[in-house]
Amino acid sequence: MAEDIEQAVSRRRTFAIIAHPDAGKTTLTEKLLLFGGAIQLAGEVKAKKDRIQTRSDWMKIERERGISVVTSVMTFEYDDNVFNLLDTPGHEDFADDTYRTLSAVDSAVMVIDAAKGIEPRTLKLFEVCRLRDIPIITFVNKMDRESRDPFEILDEIEQKLALDTAPVTWPIGRGRTFSGTYHLAQNAVRRSDDEKERTPVNGPDSNRVAGLLPENERNDFIEELELAREACRPLDIDAFREGHLTPVYF
Repeated sequence: MAEDIEQAVSRRRTFAIIAHPDAGKTTLTEKLLLFGGAIQLAGEVKAKKDRIQTRSDWMKIERERGISVVTSVMTFEYDDNVFNLLDTPGHEDFADDTYRTLSAVDSAVMVIDAAKGIEPRTLKLFEVCRLRDIPIITFVNKMDRESRDPFEILDEIEQKLALDTAPVTWPIGRGRTFSGTYHLAQNAVRRSDDEKERTPVNGPDSNRVAGLLPENERNDFIEELELAREACRPLDIDAFREGHLTPVYF
């Protein structure tokens, strides 16, 4: 019996999603549930009558205002592990709930708006995580809108948070031309249109990548990707667990 409980506990991973209001935290939660197989169709924070609403924002005030008021807990299984996903309120009015939640997580996903960078609530929540030695994974959201240069975002994380960055994926295009991400270590591409699996490629100059970008942006992407590989740190799991480094996903 004790071994069964210990084995069940060892399979569990609990993480919170933290962000400034409207950075896309709840939408990311929906995508994680979708890719984890917990749901068949991702909902929308402010869905119209004929569209599915998000699972984590279930209270009436949350659906009306498009914000999270209380922490929602969702569980799904993936790769023989059980994930407890906590969607926390971003608004300061409901901060106490978020602070309590952060005392019970293994790690946190910090969502950053690609246009706005690190906002005040993001900074505050990061400081709470740092005080509690919670490892941070960074997700840069809204790359399909007008956004800042990825290198500028990485630099801001390092300067404001005193945290080393290790980009795991790199955006293919930005704004209207954003079409997916390139996995730096695996040399694989994932399209932005809800494609669940990455497609292996021979490199950033492959036909697969070329087909996702306008012709006038292809050379710039190849140069940018090579610079990212040369200038940025590789992912160090020990440094991540110790809270010195954050893997960054676009």
